[in-house]
Amino acid sequence: MGMNNTPASERTHIGFFGRRNAGKSSIVNAVTGQELAVVSDVKGTTTDPVYKTMELLPLGPVMIIDTPGFDDEGMLGELRVKKTKQVLNKTDIAVLVVDASEGLKECDEQLIELFNAKNINYLIVYNKSDLLDEIPQADPQSIYASALKKENIFEVKERIASLKETTTEKSIIADKLNRGDFVVLVVPIDSAAPKGRLILPQQQTIRDILDAGAMAIVTKESELTETLEGLGKTPAMVITDSQVFKTVAPMVPKHIPLTSFSILMARYKGLLNEAAIGAAAVEHLKDGDTVLIAEGCTHHRQCDDIGTVKIPNWLRKYTGKEIKIETCSGTEFPEDLSKYAMVIHCGGCMLNEREVRYRTKCAVDQGIPITNYGTFIAYVNGILKRSLEVFPEILDMMN
Repeated sequence: MGMNNTPASERTHIGFFGRRNAGKSSIVNAVTGQELAVVSDVKGTTTDPVYKTMELLPLGPVMIIDTPGFDDEGMLGELRVKKTKQVLNKTDIAVLVVDASEGLKECDEQLIELFNAKNINYLIVYNKSDLLDEIPQADPQSIYASALKKENIFEVKERIASLKETTTEKSIIADKLNRGDFVVLVVPIDSAAPKGRLILPQQQTIRDILDAGAMAIVTKESELTETLEGLGKTPAMVITDSQVFKTVAPMVPKHIPLTSFSILMARYKGLLNEAAIGAAAVEHLKDGDTVLIAEGCTHHRQCDDIGTVKIPNWLRKYTGKEIKIETCSGTEFPEDLSKYAMVIHCGGCMLNEREVRYRTKCAVDQGIPITNYGTFIAYVNGILKRSLEVFPEILDMMN
């Protein structure tokens, strides 16, 4: 896979923040070595965050987020704070650019509070250090640099790289497999799947199985019985697309663990506990309740689209209640969830883990049950318990 193929969700997201005349865009351009951001003499040229994927050594594949500059006038406006929070929910490392000749202003302090509140590692870059008579000793959280004179820019990059959290390698399913295991993957080739390709969660799962030294056997649901009979040994598990879970479940003997790609992705993103508990909220829905269906990507809607058609139908059929449905897609996710009885989120394969965790946290903080497509589908089809048998620790929590 070339660097351009690294999925955005797996890149380190670096957000650049700062007041309008602190030279933030110049620092972004100096650090990335390319003209990413509009630099002009007019204050406040950038009005929306600019996202740019690139390779940034020594970090590797990153997503650079250049945010609109803040005004100097004291506190940040409410809308600005809201927009900044949306960016921060995707940010792994924050860089605050400050004019060295002016020092920290009130709005800079406010940004630092936001970084701390969201547990984001940050670096303060005092730009325009060439205007200072002497450069003060920087504290561990800051560094002096000059975008204009290209001074200390390499050090800025190294400092940014050092802020990346070394996460323990998470696995999608490898931790439950032994070398030499057979794993059967059931992949329906439906109208929504791109022609000639497998969707991202399927690719990632296959890769994870291979990394574990196990064998992935991929089949369509129509060939599943034949595949199981012809294998010659019992597979360690069967993983299916959740849309055909109901068809697949009776074909897989009870002693073979069965789960779905969405269940695995929910666990990979750290959401499975909440999703499993949240799904049961379906039992408490009443006439007139509103359910939010949230999608992470803004792909074109298919006629049989899962979020806008299938899930609302299953919801109404399962509960027999008059339920109002609202949807949101892409980066739009309401901060205030109080009007919703529950949130059903997509698998989130296009969002980075921080964003997905943030959305879950928003719901949990407000006491609103949240689940995801795959977990919900498994629940209303009566097969969630079976698909969680692979993870007994989560089953125990539900009971």
